[in-house]
Amino acid sequence: MAKSRTIIGIAGASGAGKSLLANQLHDRMRESFTHRDVTILNEDSYYRRRSDLSYPEREKINYDHPDAIEHELLIRHLNELRNGNPVEVPQYDYSQHNRDSETITLESSTVLILEGILILHRPELRDLLDLKIFVDVPLDVCLSRRLRRDIEERGRSFSSVLNQYHSTVRPMFFEYIDPSKRFADIIVPRGGENQSALNVLQNHLDRILADSD
Repeated sequence: MAKSRTIIGIAGASGAGKSLLANQLHDRMRESFTHRDVTILNEDSYYRRRSDLSYPEREKINYDHPDAIEHELLIRHLNELRNGNPVEVPQYDYSQHNRDSETITLESSTVLILEGILILHRPELRDLLDLKIFVDVPLDVCLSRRLRRDIEERGRSFSSVLNQYHSTVRPMFFEYIDPSKRFADIIVPRGGENQSALNVLQNHLDRILADSD
């Protein structure tokens, strides 16, 4: 009998703390005696390859619009992982605004945590999630976190991050991301910093996994 697999989705604005929440949840679940088989998958890995465009042209792409992400491939990969098969996950280079030629093999696991800004927007993707979480954080906090992350970790300039935020990130949040909050099973304020919410999530997931054994 094939073992049951659970896919958890964590959505929210850019800079809301989705990655922190995913990592904290991952670490807590791996410490569990019975559920050590946990992996994380990032929606950002599925940004489309745009080698047909120059770097200045790629800079102008609206990366917060659903069309910027190859959700078709992500959905196929989630189905493969659900069926126990490994997938080749694309790797995205933020400094070049383009997908790398290399991939990383991701093995199927008992629990997969998928995190990304738009994972609750598309119905076919939502339907694959066993638990849908939305991280709800004020946008000024998100902007502060995004500035620090993109400058320190992704090689971006202050002006480019700020221009992108006002031209596409903020408008797309109100058009696509915030409306998807209504599809969430659980809304978490403050993201990974919310230890009380983490305790509730861990207990809830322990029950789900116990029932699936």
